[in-house]
Amino acid sequence: MFSAGAESLLHQAREIQDEELKKFCSRICKLLQAEDLGPDTLDSLQRLFLIISATKYSRRLEKTCVDLLQATLGLPACPEQLQVLCAAILREMSPSDSLSLAWDHTQNSRQLSLVASVLLAQGDRNEEVRAVGQGVLRALESRQPEGPSLRHLLPVMAKVVVLSPGTLQEDQATLLSKRLVDWLRYASLQQGLPHSGGFFSTPRARQPGPVTEVDGAVATDFFTVLSSGHRFTDDQWLNVQAFSMLRAWLLHSGPEGPGTLDTDDRSEQEGSTLSVISATSSAGRLLPPRERLREVAFEYCQRLIEQSNRRALRKGDSDLQKACLVEAVLVLDVLCRQDPSFLYRSLSCLKALHGRVRGDPASVRVLLPLAHFFLSHGEAAAVDSEAVYQHLFTRIPVEQFHSPMLAFEFIQFCRDNLHLFSGHLSTLRLSFPNLFKFLAWNSPPLTSEFVALLPALVDAGTALEMLHALLDLPCLTAVLDLQLRAPSCLEAFRDPQFQGLFQYLLRPKASGATERLAPLHQLLQPMAGCARVAQCAQAVPTLLQAFFSAVTQVADGSLINQLALLLLGRSDSLYPAPGYAAGVHSVLSSQFLALCTLKPSLVVELARDLLEFLGSVNGLCSRASLVTSVVWAIGEYLSVTYDRRCTVEQINKFFEALEALLFEVTQCRPSAALPRCPPQVVTVLMTTLTKLASRSQDLIPRASLLLSKMRTLAHSPATSSTHSEEGAEAIRTRATELLTLLKMPSVAQFVLTPSTEVCSPRYHRDANTALPLALRTVSRLVEREAGLMPG
Repeated sequence: MFSAGAESLLHQAREIQDEELKKFCSRICKLLQAEDLGPDTLDSLQRLFLIISATKYSRRLEKTCVDLLQATLGLPACPEQLQVLCAAILREMSPSDSLSLAWDHTQNSRQLSLVASVLLAQGDRNEEVRAVGQGVLRALESRQPEGPSLRHLLPVMAKVVVLSPGTLQEDQATLLSKRLVDWLRYASLQQGLPHSGGFFSTPRARQPGPVTEVDGAVATDFFTVLSSGHRFTDDQWLNVQAFSMLRAWLLHSGPEGPGTLDTDDRSEQEGSTLSVISATSSAGRLLPPRERLREVAFEYCQRLIEQSNRRALRKGDSDLQKACLVEAVLVLDVLCRQDPSFLYRSLSCLKALHGRVRGDPASVRVLLPLAHFFLSHGEAAAVDSEAVYQHLFTRIPVEQFHSPMLAFEFIQFCRDNLHLFSGHLSTLRLSFPNLFKFLAWNSPPLTSEFVALLPALVDAGTALEMLHALLDLPCLTAVLDLQLRAPSCLEAFRDPQFQGLFQYLLRPKASGATERLAPLHQLLQPMAGCARVAQCAQAVPTLLQAFFSAVTQVADGSLINQLALLLLGRSDSLYPAPGYAAGVHSVLSSQFLALCTLKPSLVVELARDLLEFLGSVNGLCSRASLVTSVVWAIGEYLSVTYDRRCTVEQINKFFEALEALLFEVTQCRPSAALPRCPPQVVTVLMTTLTKLASRSQDLIPRASLLLSKMRTLAHSPATSSTHSEEGAEAIRTRATELLTLLKMPSVAQFVLTPSTEVCSPRYHRDANTALPLALRTVSRLVEREAGLMPG
């Protein structure tokens, strides 16, 4: 993250109020109106940029200041550094109605690029994108050999192509394709001229040398991004920029569908020739511009692959080799989709590349575009897709989980290629334990990506194991941290008592088995406060919500029961990260209710397990939200209305269990070891007991006596030490309402256990139907009862 000094500056910038900003802008206006735009102006513009970019919301600048910033940006003699700052400030303000930059009156190519960046940040409000694109194209058409450099404008053109592909007309697209061919294929092989060395420099010393390869050898083939030199000419810069926009342009200018090109003759002629030097034949020059561009793009990518075999002398060049390989493979994939004849010519080279990089940990990022290529063209390429999958999902997450960039790209790869997994989707789903290693280590940036990916990973066969894995995610983070940062602690992994648990937690694939990791929770408790573990713990509730949204789409009745049991069983077996249990319990409680809504008969079918869950008050206060949901679900769904198998005996058993639980909760005294029980638990317990009594009227006397005791207890001074005044009042009011209902058993059953017909909307809209009438009657009785209560 940021250093302490940078954090301090950002904090100060965010704290500046509008009045202070207005005064500061007035000072900047005076500086911009002066004849000499000196260091003070530069410093003030830097401060203004920090202020308006440090907040998420837009800062409003005075119109005078905005107009002066635009005017300064357009001054021909203005220092470049000031113009860059003016453009950056105006981009931060975009989109804005107060901007009125003139594209047509700007002549300098560097200024054009800055003005264009502001206009493109505006969006396409007044067809600015088209205007910018047409302006760049006019510069392309009119440029003379001695004219201004276009290397500042080509990145703008690349942006226009992405934002508004329909901007270019057919003849303009043809012109750009021709220029790209020239820049990619015919850039100079001599380095740029050095700056003048002064009086003692000699003409011989200023002569440029040839460009070299990354290993220091003199380049004998055409110039590419991987060619090295001390200084570069304009056409060499254009070569680099042309390659950076090549893939986007090919996608824009390609045919509407594969196979539309007349490529049979050329494919037969070229066969499996993979030389990158053989493409400048006279026959190739006769190709139409777009096909010629594809041919040159193919040669360029082949040359990059050949250059990547060289041993770079500098680490920066080594990193550049890998980045260029990624882009080269992606460009080849586009070419092969547009023209199948390229596929046969690419395969042997890419297979050799795959064999070379799959064993090199430093080149692991290249494997993703290669895997995409083979999976996209698997049948035509006769590639074993299963082997590609297995290598990706088995080795890479285990070895590279700690690489944030690779983690993001890997999950993006999974999301973008779901349509290619078709027959191999089970391989992806079974690999979720390995994918979760990326998530455990990089949870903040990857959470949203996994929320989008989880629906594809969730399967009825692995849902239970995946839920366990999500609940154990902070524990996995702690283990990965231990494994990566503390080699001296690896003895713990070999301890027979814990070895099996570590192996289970670090398994590469779904095993179909589940393990209780409570011993590991205790062992790893000292790491619960680590920042990475805490971040992971904060992400789990969001991931659980996404999981349940997906699993309910595929779960049958049996799986719903198992999920409900898992929620109950794991509620007291969570890794002790600060605040983790509270966040998870909140999700589990809402999801338990969602499962009951999905399958109301769950309460009857899991009666024994629910009774066991309620049988102990241990940990109730820490799991209050889940206990409340379980109790509410019992009162709502333990009825013949939802399940004909519900018996009076079951109702009586639950009544006794809940009665005992209510007694335990209300008799407990607060202490350091026993936190207070929320009043919501008490009110829900009373309501559920009343509902059960209305369904088994033999229980009404017991329920009435219990409610009377609760109302009396709520008035006692002892209650004030357990609950707040608001909590005691809520308990007292609820007890009074429920007592009044039980005095009229038929009304109580009607209100507390309404039939399906009564729950229909008509009973809530029509004032003459039974439900509103019953509610009005009960309300009057409750008010009367409350009026008779002693003060």
